[in-house]
Order: sequence, then structure tokens, then C-alpha cells
Amino acid sequence: MSRARGIAVMLAVLACGLVIAAMVLRPARAVPDLRSGPAADGQPGAGSQPGAGSTGAGRRSWQWRVGGPELASRGVVVQYPASGKRRLPRVRASAYVIADAGTGQVLAAKDPHCEFPPASTLKVLTAVTLIPLLKPAAMVVASRRATSVQPNVVGLKRGRSYQVSSLFKALLLISANDAAVALAEASGSFHRAIALMNAEAHWLQAYDVLAKDPNGLPAAHQHVSAYDEALIARQALAVPAFMKYDSTLAARFHLKRRKWVTLVNQNSLLMQYRGGIGGKIGWTDRARATYIGMARRQGVTLIVTILHARPLTEIISAERLLNWGFAMDHKVRPVGMLVPPLPGGPPAH
Repeated sequence: MSRARGIAVMLAVLACGLVIAAMVLRPARAVPDLRSGPAADGQPGAGSQPGAGSTGAGRRSWQWRVGGPELASRGVVVQYPASGKRRLPRVRASAYVIADAGTGQVLAAKDPHCEFPPASTLKVLTAVTLIPLLKPAAMVVASRRATSVQPNVVGLKRGRSYQVSSLFKALLLISANDAAVALAEASGSFHRAIALMNAEAHWLQAYDVLAKDPNGLPAAHQHVSAYDEALIARQALAVPAFMKYDSTLAARFHLKRRKWVTLVNQNSLLMQYRGGIGGKIGWTDRARATYIGMARRQGVTLIVTILHARPLTEIISAERLLNWGFAMDHKVRPVGMLVPPLPGGPPAH
């Protein structure tokens, strides 16, 4: 081989080596996650990042716009009429939504897609998910997991049987954390119930929701938004059994042999607000006060959701927002819409 040919061969080998090295060392192309973000038909999918009071780091941009672009706004968003306006009341809460359940119009909101811990308002999602699955007269044996949750509230006894309908009353009237776990396990398993709850939220297009515990007690990365809780509340209105349980003012609960306890509904909206038909209160140190309220007057049904509020002000604030909503419904231009559930029916049915 001539010297010139030898050099040419060496250069060719070296060039091939450089090409191969470049291919090996080149960063891999990102593979899109088909489980999150807009689907092929333009419908958003699940996939928010966890966070309490999250400002949106790591979240998909479309999540902020579910329900309309104005709902991506931070702070208060409202569109007053040119005349005859009634100003929104000031409420001590980080986020809220006031919406017309019938038309789906969002009348006003504050940080509607910002994520916060739900506290016991998550029990509304628990109930609307599990009520269609569990027979009211069925009996559920309280497990160690159910009876060891703290605070257990109703005081279930391990190994004793409780009626499903009684557990739902305990869940919604007095926010019984132990009843939430017992009902979750009655679905087949605790983890199956959590999966069903998240699937229900996805079906409702409540993409800001990540459920980790059926009772809403503190759990890592568990969060909701005021907008998504309004979607869940609207679904609750469509479940007659939920509304029956939720609006019960008081009920007797058979705790054990010869021992009954009286459950008194904690939602004072039912007693003190004209037109109050349901709702759910919640509180933890991290979530602060949270609330879902529903009221109906003259054929108009309004939903109010409140997150991260000053404790003991949540129901008063809800009443003030509802008063404003009833006064200004059909007068203000809506700032967004409560989106409909996805086609195909709820996944738990």
C-alpha cells in the first residue's frame, strides 16, 4: 500500500469513528409523554405537577386555560357591566370561584387554577366517585387502617360492620376520616379507590386535582384548585344520593352494640343561608380553611369554592360571594365556563 493510500485509509477510519462517537454521545431526543398534555384531538390530558399554593412551575400551559383564557389570570378576575355593578366582596382567601351550575358560567374568580391542599373538601370527590359503586345497604367491616386514622372522628371499631349509607352520612355530615378510609377499602382496596378518584377527576377535566388520601388529610403532593372543585361540586349536584346525604341535618349512627351517636351536619350554610342546599367544609394547618358551598334561589343554582382561607371565615365568605352571585348572575359577563365531562361516561361506573 502506498503511503498516500495509507494516510487516506487512516483518515477515513478516523472520520467514521468521529461520526459513531457523535451518535453515541448526542443527547437522546425527548419522547413525548402521551399520558399528559393535549391529546391528538386537542383534549387536555392529566399531568399537573404537585404543589401547595403552586404558582405553576412545571405545569402545562394549557392547564391554566381550562375553562377559558381569562381563568389563567392571577388575582381577581371579573367583568362588571357598564352600569348597575355591585362590587365583589373582599374575602380572606387565596383562591375562590363563584359559578352558575346551570349555565356553567364562571361569574368571578380569584387564582382559579392555583393549586392548594384540599383538606376535607376532597371528600366530595370521594363521595361522587364511590356512591355509584357501593350499595347503600351493604355492610363494610372496619379495618385496622380505617380505625387507626387520626383524627378518626366517628370512632369506628376494628372488625365491626357498618352500613355503607351510614358511612356516607358520617363522611359528609361530620367529615369522618375513618369512614372515608372504610368506604375507600369497600371499593376493592384503598389504592383502587385513589385510582378511581383521580380517574373521576380526569373525566371531569379537573386536571389540577391529585388525590392521595380519600379523607383529604395532609399527603405529599395532594392538591386541588378552586376551579376544579367547582367542577366536582357540579358533578355532586347531579348525584341524587350525594345531595340526600349531604343535606341531611342530623342522623343516628350505630357505632357498636347498644351505642348510637348523633351526627350533626357541620355545614351551617344549610341552616343559616336562604337557599343553601349542600357543601363541605375542610381545615388542616397547611390547607387552612377550605370550603365548597351550593345554594339555589328561584331556579338558579350557584356553586362557590374557597381555598386557603382564614379559619372560621370560610362560610361567611361563601355567603357573601353567593349573595353577590345571585345579584349579578346574568348581569356580569362570564370570565369562563365550567367545562363538561369527557365523552364516554365516568370511569368508575
